[in-house]
Amino acid sequence: MRIKGKITSWDNDKGFGFISPHDGGKQVFIHVKAFSRRKKQDETNQMVTYSVSKDKDGRVCADKVRRAGDRRAKIWALVNRSKSMIAVFLFFIIVATSALIEKTPFIVLYLYLAASLVTFIIYAMDKSAAKKGAWRTQESTLHLLSLAGGWPGAMVAQQKLRHKSKKQNFRIIFWITVLLNIGIFVWWHTPAGASALRAISTGVMWVVTTVSSWL
Repeated sequence: MRIKGKITSWDNDKGFGFISPHDGGKQVFIHVKAFSRRKKQDETNQMVTYSVSKDKDGRVCADKVRRAGDRRAKIWALVNRSKSMIAVFLFFIIVATSALIEKTPFIVLYLYLAASLVTFIIYAMDKSAAKKGAWRTQESTLHLLSLAGGWPGAMVAQQKLRHKSKKQNFRIIFWITVLLNIGIFVWWHTPAGASALRAISTGVMWVVTTVSSWL
């Protein structure tokens, strides 16, 4: 059972304090480790919910403590992640539909899928390198991959791997690459864009056919 209360005293240097239960009763000891989300801050007068537990010496203490608003923040985070996944799904539906009605060649869909897969893998490798302190992939490379059509894979990686999802400067440039790429996709549906896309598709198919014959 979860109990509501207010932290009425807190020692920020030592990382502990006491909760006064909302329904009255004795104060309950709380340690910073009991928080589900730890923050370096003064917790005095913070409204919380918690479970009652006992420490190794058998003393009553608070456990699994959540600040008022933590659940709401978590829900909003889930909603934002869902929005990104829905956006990626809808974009691929649009590209596939465009290919089916012959507005764009199917190779465009395949290239988006391939670029997204490669981008996701590179994001995963970069996160692994960050943890190990190894050589990192340059941010400019990640942006070029997004601009080249890998942004759906980048978006999935940012949400699933929690990588490059908080750095503000990176996020701004990332969204610029997304808008530019979508702009190019929309332009391909104009007469001039369609003509340019046919030329590009013909060139790509020639390269693929030539390489296949060599193999």
